[in-house]
Amino acid sequence: MSTWITGIAASSGIAIGKAYRLVEPDLSFQKTTVEDSEKEISRFRDSLRIAKSQLEAIRDHAREALGPDKAEIFEAHLLILNDPEIVAPIEDKIKNEKMNAEAALQETTDMFIGIFEQMDNEYMRERAADIRDVRKRVLAGLLNVTIPNPSMISEEVIIVAEDLTPSDTAQLNRKFVKGFTTDIGGRTSHSAIMARSLEIPAVVGTKTATKDIQNGDFLILDGLSGEVHINPTEELIEEYKKKQADYEAQLAEWAKLVNEPSISKDGVQVELVANIGTPKDVEGALHNGAEGVGLFRTEFLYMGRDELPSEEDQFAAYKAVLEGMEGRPVVVRTLDIGGDKKLSYLPLPEEMNPFLGHRAIRLCLDRTDIFRTQLRALLRASVYGKLKVMFPMIATLNEFREAKKLFLEEKDNLAKEGIPTADHIELGIMVEIPSTAVLADQFAKEVDFFSIGTNDLIQYTMAADRMNEQVSYLYQPYNPSILRLVKMVIDASHKEGKWTGMCGEMAGDETAVPLLLGLGLDEFSMSATSILKARSLIRKLSKAEMEKLAQEALQKSTVEEVIELVKNAVK
Repeated sequence: MSTWITGIAASSGIAIGKAYRLVEPDLSFQKTTVEDSEKEISRFRDSLRIAKSQLEAIRDHAREALGPDKAEIFEAHLLILNDPEIVAPIEDKIKNEKMNAEAALQETTDMFIGIFEQMDNEYMRERAADIRDVRKRVLAGLLNVTIPNPSMISEEVIIVAEDLTPSDTAQLNRKFVKGFTTDIGGRTSHSAIMARSLEIPAVVGTKTATKDIQNGDFLILDGLSGEVHINPTEELIEEYKKKQADYEAQLAEWAKLVNEPSISKDGVQVELVANIGTPKDVEGALHNGAEGVGLFRTEFLYMGRDELPSEEDQFAAYKAVLEGMEGRPVVVRTLDIGGDKKLSYLPLPEEMNPFLGHRAIRLCLDRTDIFRTQLRALLRASVYGKLKVMFPMIATLNEFREAKKLFLEEKDNLAKEGIPTADHIELGIMVEIPSTAVLADQFAKEVDFFSIGTNDLIQYTMAADRMNEQVSYLYQPYNPSILRLVKMVIDASHKEGKWTGMCGEMAGDETAVPLLLGLGLDEFSMSATSILKARSLIRKLSKAEMEKLAQEALQKSTVEEVIELVKNAVK
């Protein structure tokens, strides 16, 4: 029977296909006594064999798709499966203590994990995590449940998950993953942002997707309206195929603007640029008519790996992006880790409020070894294109001065080593903390540009966690208080002859674009898939008229009044 659930339309488009549940399986079991220990040992060996063949397939796939270094992780896991010092004690427990295989596996591996975790050697401590991973796989075989692996998907599917981590989304193959839906998240969650980068439809925050959808269910995912239809009727499938075709036709219409300037009806030009996460995203940015990169989220270079990226790794990535953008400006944000973005190899202390804690520039100014490596890589790459660098989460002028000082020191160090760097690299800051927006007139005297990070600016101004569904109604980009902060920043930069961009999701929002044009925003940075739609809209708007609209919006009391105002003005 056809049913449907609703969520937040996080990435536009329509996907039709089978469900693939990316959900951690239930691996709970009871400890029992077995009569036939030989039969139980045989069951355990069968599970080892299954785990081994799975790992070999994953290793081969990783080697081909991600390179030999990533495949080494799975080589280590295979060594554990073949290690008699681990396997023999499990079989001894089954034989001598008449224990079921699940309990023997758990008790033996717990002992080894405990030993490894006590060791001083960091390499040996990391082996504890490997044993946990292998145990999970063998246990799944014993319990006859499947461990999902997004990188091994080889048919067209729609992913169903509670949430998707950045490393999950990085493994998704666009050829096979046609869309995804999650229980939690909002338009600004990382899974939603990644969906837009991958140009696949997504519906997030459904609350019940993993409960209501089974593996193999046939789905229609509507990333335009936020609906997910489960096992729909033939009639509905046909209706959506037509809707899909109409959307494709609309995309083809927008595609005609790919090489056109971003210019208002009355001749005022702005810049429409892309937010990217990896060098691979450059192709999508250019395909969608980006006039540059307004935000390169460098933290993705640090994720999904076992150690910090080297200076060479980073240099290669920055060089690839700068060369790929063929002389167009590229704004790179320095490492923004913390909050909901964690690195397994860089343990940070647990914090009561991680979003307000030791993250982004605060972490970089504390761990200058990590920061200097990134700055060196950026400076070395600067000769290959038009690089601009911005520091995230700046709250005080002294933080900016300290970051700039380290940047200039590394520039001098490279000069002494005879390594060339670009003569002039603009240094800017993300404006995502209300105190910075309020003091923008002072910051504007020292920075080269501002980039307003509205995702965080809104959550800090409204004191509402943007990942929390209970308070999602307070994520209000068009609230007059937010618009006033945006205006303060733009006005302050223009007074000093500087420019302001915006790299939060608000920059590509069709209700916000007319207001931002009217407020004088110079650069709109958004998911690549939003660029042509925004360009089409800007070409229909008069900057002079939008200035009047923005002035009126600033005088409104509520977000509802602002939305109504824009709706009536832009028809």
